Amino acid sequence: MNIDEVYSFIHETCWQSRQPGLYRIKELMEYMGNPQDNMKYIHIAGTNGKGSTAAMLDAVLTRSGYKTGLFTSPHIYRFNERMQINGEMISDEDICELADYIKPFTEKMSESPTEFELISAFGFEYFKRKGCDIVVLEVGLGGLMDSTNIISSPEVAVLAAIGLDHTGLLGNTLKEIAGEKAGIIKKGCDAVIYRQDREVEQVFIDKCREVGAAYHLCQPEEVIRKSIDWDRQVVDYKEYKDLCVPLTGSYQINNLSMVLKTVEILNEKGYNIKAGDLREGLALVKWPCRFEVLMKNPVFIIDGAHNPQGIEVTAQSLRLHSGDRKIIFIIGVMADKDLDTMIPAIADLAGEFIAVTPNYPGRAMEAAVLKEHLEKYDVPVMAAGSIKEGVKSALEAAGRDGIICALGSLYMPIDVKKSIEELLN
Repeated sequence: MNIDEVYSFIHETCWQSRQPGLYRIKELMEYMGNPQDNMKYIHIAGTNGKGSTAAMLDAVLTRSGYKTGLFTSPHIYRFNERMQINGEMISDEDICELADYIKPFTEKMSESPTEFELISAFGFEYFKRKGCDIVVLEVGLGGLMDSTNIISSPEVAVLAAIGLDHTGLLGNTLKEIAGEKAGIIKKGCDAVIYRQDREVEQVFIDKCREVGAAYHLCQPEEVIRKSIDWDRQVVDYKEYKDLCVPLTGSYQINNLSMVLKTVEILNEKGYNIKAGDLREGLALVKWPCRFEVLMKNPVFIIDGAHNPQGIEVTAQSLRLHSGDRKIIFIIGVMADKDLDTMIPAIADLAGEFIAVTPNYPGRAMEAAVLKEHLEKYDVPVMAAGSIKEGVKSALEAAGRDGIICALGSLYMPIDVKKSIEELLN
């Protein structure tokens, strides 16, 4: 298969039409000889913060000399982002080779795998073939029934921030959603738990006690921010002084506390992550579309926040950086999002709303419909005919000294970035 044929093969099965469960991925893995076995993992679940946490751990482990696999989703700009080794994305050639290997097995299955199950199979086989020392493995959706949960007990299970998202599949309360995420905690592993709602923490603690896993509640107050600007923040943590992290969302302090606790646990398990490698790894970390500053004059931020909790922490970051300056928001969302919970978090910051339609036919909310929702907040609103038109309007309104923030969907950043490049070049 060529790369276009591979993408057609991967995307041909819609996950929404399938019964949740691990039975399909188990069958496929057995046909493939269970490539997920006999590898070491850091398994990461949560509603928000998974990707940033994974990126930091990947950077630190890579800098420490470990051949480190990184499995994340969704991709922002290229499918290849989903599978990386030591910071290098999987090649198209490797993707095609894996597809030719895996497709015959899928044809033997009693029920064809979903898109994400196929992608997981690609990842496990790729990391096995390349001989990774450890894989930083991000859950796709939930935890218990997610196809990444085919692995045995990980070195560390990391439980990031829990919020209300995908409620139709995971549950309508934080406690129910936490129960699904807790499914990655297995006997003998260590669990690193993000400090949050006490009821959520208790779900994870109870799961650890049930299966015989050690739990570690992070203490984000031990990560002391010394400075922050649009490019980086500098922190102290215990004996580590002046750690520089080029992820500038205020919430990254909490994610960093999980990373630092995980590093401590890994070293206790016999890994050799030196202070210098930790420092250099964190300084090099990159993670697109998480409070990412695309330009400075005007300041143009793109953020993948797309649920109430994500929007709220993005708003906190904007307040920290912008003071009392009003912000022009470019907003595009999926049609199933809870706007009445999301938008109030940023309404008081807004000088203008520009509604756009993300490039996801069938799921995206049309800009005109979004505009009607936004008009209730007593802020000027326009519906742009395209993302490029929305970016153009925002740049004109902001001048050189304004602040623009594009958010609401992870399916929008590539078009925002392309629009900026085309308009300014």
